[in-house]
Formats: sequence, structure tokens, C-alpha cells
Amino acid sequence: MRGTMDQGSDSQVLDPSARQLAADLETTAEKLHAARQSIGRVIFGQDQVIEQALITLLAGGHALLVGVPGLAKTKLVETLGTVFGLMDKRVQCTPDLMPADILGSEVLEEEAGGRRSFRFIPGPVFAQLLMADEINRASPRTQSALLQAMQERRITVAGQPHDLPRPFHVLATQNPLEQEGTYPLPEAQLDRFLMEIDVGYPDLEAERRMLIATTGLEEAQPTPVMDGEHLMAAQRLVRRVPVGEQVLEGVLRLVRNGRPDQSPLPEIRQHVVWGPGPRASQALILAVRARALITGRLAPSLDDVVALAGPVLRHRMALSFTARADGLTLDDILERLSADLG
Repeated sequence: MRGTMDQGSDSQVLDPSARQLAADLETTAEKLHAARQSIGRVIFGQDQVIEQALITLLAGGHALLVGVPGLAKTKLVETLGTVFGLMDKRVQCTPDLMPADILGSEVLEEEAGGRRSFRFIPGPVFAQLLMADEINRASPRTQSALLQAMQERRITVAGQPHDLPRPFHVLATQNPLEQEGTYPLPEAQLDRFLMEIDVGYPDLEAERRMLIATTGLEEAQPTPVMDGEHLMAAQRLVRRVPVGEQVLEGVLRLVRNGRPDQSPLPEIRQHVVWGPGPRASQALILAVRARALITGRLAPSLDDVVALAGPVLRHRMALSFTARADGLTLDDILERLSADLG
């Protein structure tokens, strides 16, 4: 972590408002560095996953963590709740889970005088950090119950709206679809996730450190660094991070070239069935701003766009049957799109 943020050679001529913004960015970057260190004491060998999870929270979005069981996906979400001081709850998704089990329900109560009335009992969705564990094991009906909550930050039960706590983030885990007993998430719900984060196996040295640290008499615990108010202040600050014209044009070019009906690239028109919509552009702009803040820079670069193209766009595209039969993957397509940025 740098001692000061990169401000360029002409930082001495910044106007007062720009100097204040630079100071706010540096202070927040230091807190985020401390948060990242706290998480790293518990989660081993997943530096990129931790960074992308932090970016998701700073951008005010939701994340889908994809990986086989046993890779500390659940532990990561619990640790984020502790480090950021968020009220967190967990839902274990199963095929028999009903929408009311997540949203809550109304019950009929009778008072002492015989008067009856309905009382709303909130479900686990009323949290600042909701973990939907193995979300693709829930039925499509239950999966769709999260849509309004994720998009509008409120739910409706029996015709009555209920606002959710602020901030509100859903971090869901998903098993690979080839495993038994899973239901693919619908495209509309996938698009609500700002990022799809691939969680892979740790390398040898990280797994060695994990074995030593987690099988002894005492296990390291994360320490709180921020709270919900600080996180929302950081989210507002992310939206003030300036984006240069080159980065803006890079995002537009990347996203629009991923749409088969608009792309000048023949392989996209041939192998992609549907591409990312405008929400993907919004997500990518917010994500590159957040990444610049985390890494101690005043503005994002095209490197940030390339680094985040996969997690932001991968779940917002679909390959044709022919492409899958030929062994192509979305990562291959995204690599081609990123290369076109120059």
C-alpha cells in the first residue's frame, strides 16, 4: 500500500475541492487496506477473490461466488460481515425452501380484547449482508423471490412494501451446475449480480499456511475496521472518482462489442447468442472506480477495465451451441474482447 495516492506531477495546482477529494480518497484507501489485511488473516490464497468481493461492496452491488464446496466461500462472507461491522444473516438454500422463508410472512394474532390483526415477521432478507448459500439449489420460484430485494432494496408481502436495511448486499454462493440437485439461475437474476467471482483452489504455499493456521488450538479471527455508515460513505466516494474519456470509451467499446447484433468482430457474431446490456456498462464503470480506490489511485485505467471484464461480463453473456461444441468458453470470448482494447 502506498503512503500517498498517485496524484500526478501537477498535484500542487489542484483546486481546494480536488485536494479534498484526494484526501478523502487516501483516507478511505487506508481503511480499505486495513480491511483487506484483516480478511487476509482468515482467508488464505484468495487475494483476487477478496479484491473482487471488496469491489462489489464498494460499488454497492451483489456478488455471486462460484466454486466447488470447501473453498471458504461461506467463511469469506462471514468475515466481510465482521470486518465491515454489518448485520449479516445466512440462508441455506435447499429445494424445499419457500419464498416466505427468505422474505418473511404475516401471522394472525389475537389480542387480549379479542381483536385480531396481522403482524409481519421479517425474514432473513432483513439484513445488511445476506448470504444465500448454494443459491442454485433453491427452486426457481424461491430464487426469483430475491429479485425485487436485490434490485429495489425492498420487498412486498401481502401487498405491503417493506424497506430493507442500508446498506444491503447479497453475496450468494453457487455450486458448479454439473453437480446434481442444482437449478440454473435465470438471466434476469444473474444480471442483478454486479460480479460473478470464480473461487478456485489455493496454491500450495497458501494451503500450507491455511493448514497450520486452522488446525491448531487457536484460530485467527478478523477484526472490525469499518461499519455500515463508513461503507456507505465509501460507496458515495467511489461515485466521485473521476473516469477519463479513454476509460469510458474502453468500457463502451468492450460491452458493445460483446453484443452479437452490434459487434464488428466476426467471432462474436458467430459464437455469442446474447451479450451484455447497459447494466453491464454501469457495473463495469463502478467496478473500475472501486478498484482504483482500493489500489490507491485517483482514477481508473484501461488495465482496470481488462482486469474486471471477466467477473462483470461473464454471467451476462451466453455462447451458442456450436461454440460450446467447439470447446470455446466465455473466457476465450472475453479475452478476445479485451485484446481489442489495444
